[in-house]
Amino acid sequence: MPSHTGDSSLPAAIREEAAQLHSLLHHHNKQYYVEDAPEIPDSEYDRLFYRLKAIESDYPQLMTPQSPTQRVGAQPISAFKQVVHLKPMLSLDNAFSDSDMQAFDKRVRERLKSDDSVEYSCEPKFDGIAASVIYKNGKLDVAATRGDGLVGENITHNMRTIGSVPLELTCDNAPVLLEVRGEVYMPKAGFERINRQAIEKGDKPFVNPRNAASGGLRQLDPKITAKRPLVFCAYSLGVVEYASEQTPLLTHSDTLNYLEELGFVVSKERSVAINIDACHIYYEQLAQKRAALPYEIDGIVFKVNRFDLQDTLGFVSRAPRWAIAQKFPAQEELTTVNHVEFQVGRTGSITPVAKLAPVFVGGVTVSNATLHNRDEVNRLGICIGDTVIIRRAGDVIPQIVSVVVGKRPSTSQVITFPASCPECGSDVVEVEGEATLRCSGGLVCPAQRKEAIKHFCSRKALNVDGLGDKVISQLVDKNHISNPAQLFDLNKEMLSSLDRLADKSAANIISALEQAKTTTLPKFIYALGIREVGVATANNLAHHFYTLHAISDASLDALEEVSDVGPIVAKYVYEFFNQADNILVVEQLIKAGITWPAIAKPAEGSQSLANQTYVITGSFEGISRDEIKAILEQQGAKVAGSVSKKTQFLIAGEKAGSKLTKAQDLGIEILHQADLTALLNRLKA
Repeated sequence: MPSHTGDSSLPAAIREEAAQLHSLLHHHNKQYYVEDAPEIPDSEYDRLFYRLKAIESDYPQLMTPQSPTQRVGAQPISAFKQVVHLKPMLSLDNAFSDSDMQAFDKRVRERLKSDDSVEYSCEPKFDGIAASVIYKNGKLDVAATRGDGLVGENITHNMRTIGSVPLELTCDNAPVLLEVRGEVYMPKAGFERINRQAIEKGDKPFVNPRNAASGGLRQLDPKITAKRPLVFCAYSLGVVEYASEQTPLLTHSDTLNYLEELGFVVSKERSVAINIDACHIYYEQLAQKRAALPYEIDGIVFKVNRFDLQDTLGFVSRAPRWAIAQKFPAQEELTTVNHVEFQVGRTGSITPVAKLAPVFVGGVTVSNATLHNRDEVNRLGICIGDTVIIRRAGDVIPQIVSVVVGKRPSTSQVITFPASCPECGSDVVEVEGEATLRCSGGLVCPAQRKEAIKHFCSRKALNVDGLGDKVISQLVDKNHISNPAQLFDLNKEMLSSLDRLADKSAANIISALEQAKTTTLPKFIYALGIREVGVATANNLAHHFYTLHAISDASLDALEEVSDVGPIVAKYVYEFFNQADNILVVEQLIKAGITWPAIAKPAEGSQSLANQTYVITGSFEGISRDEIKAILEQQGAKVAGSVSKKTQFLIAGEKAGSKLTKAQDLGIEILHQADLTALLNRLKA
């Protein structure tokens, strides 16, 4: 613990006792939470704990954020703040069969141009919540949820309450910066205990351990989190920096061993497989043990073990090519189809939804399952009244697998698709090449109207806090609004008239709408809800055309020149901006005061790095890799994630690693810190 020798008001004996209690409690925490081998009874631990608490009460200057007493929870916060991850927290592709795994291994070896077997690190895939914990100079600094992979929520106050999260690293030569990633989960025994307590109090029990863990981790009051039996199990390093040069970790399995040495919980079920066949053996062995494990898992994570091979394999989209999660077969149950409803989506798609006799499967009670479209209904041959096999595909989405035809009753009914929209009565149309039927009502259809406004207010769009589904539904039903632009005509009185919406909540929504007027062009384009235009496509459109006017005036051919925009998406964008109703709404939104900063368009001929390919590796003084990448791309360069024969320049900073070695082998020109500085100065000139 930190020294307080500079405070003459502290008796030496008290300083010494507090330091000893810190050390003892940290040791026993590790024995209990990490090693699962407690050395003292709970009563003795409590005696030590409350003695330290009493000392800190008498001498507040001895209390530090790293004190074991601080795990009980600090003061509640009003809201979660955002944290930008030091490196993106990537998702994993899934495999659901042995053939999927064989195909994954084949892709890996083909990309590595090797016929040799690949070694894989193997570990359980916990059914919990991904989180990142950052230490600075050995002390816990910030913790965050995964969020969207780029930005998460600051949950530092809650992570401090979890006993398996070290408040400080007691090892020799701790890194000056360490980002540890892992899963927060609730053990089965703890889940059963809190549900038993909830039932005794007359409260509603949690559905499954994952929901209980998620709810515990996202409490504004950390004292509530402190009462939840949560565990943080580390599974990777995000960023690590030392004060002096260290021997680098060469494999993922080495990393897990290192994390264990630092005092983190690491899966005791982890292993290394020498080839894909050994991965299959590991999978089968853990599948047999699954029910007996003290925590829930939903599959196995396999990672190419060697980091140099991971670097060669690189990434695709937001997932690494060198890792995959093989899911366990979903649990299946029998239930019956009571009837079918037809729901109208934001874009007018009409989706049949089977209403089922409620059944508990995969940890939750399922009463609905989408039938997707007419082709899927025909493929299944399903009728109302049928007995069906239901499962949660990938342990997430309820899915009807098949019909038990032998149990079909004589009263069963064929599913008939509507000729008119169930929401507005407009004609239902078929789109060539699509299996989905669509309502032709457009803005006159209440269902599309509601969903379009919900999308406009969603987090990745204009992020209007407080305007949830129920509030928007009421606003539309009461004819207060019929399109997104009319949101900005709302007043406090109109909002206060809604059910269960107090004056303060109404005022907060008005304030949130005012804040939402300041946005970015990519977010505005995404918020318009153009079919097939997600966050990435909206960003590409904005940075290709620079202005909304240029996008709205673009021809089909011009739209197809945009990265990630093919003929179908180009057609949707073109049609959207060539419909008078849509243009009117866009004009009303801008008239309401929505603005965004201009995207700087490079001067003609100013992209001096056009047709050049760079790779960036290592760390640099005074500038991050993301900042370097942004500058290079602004000048027309392509910045790749891995070194290949097409790479022209490697920008190598400190601890460059295997990319530098490969670039040297290929004879690629290397730019070091001084070269980078000269290049950036030249670009600014």
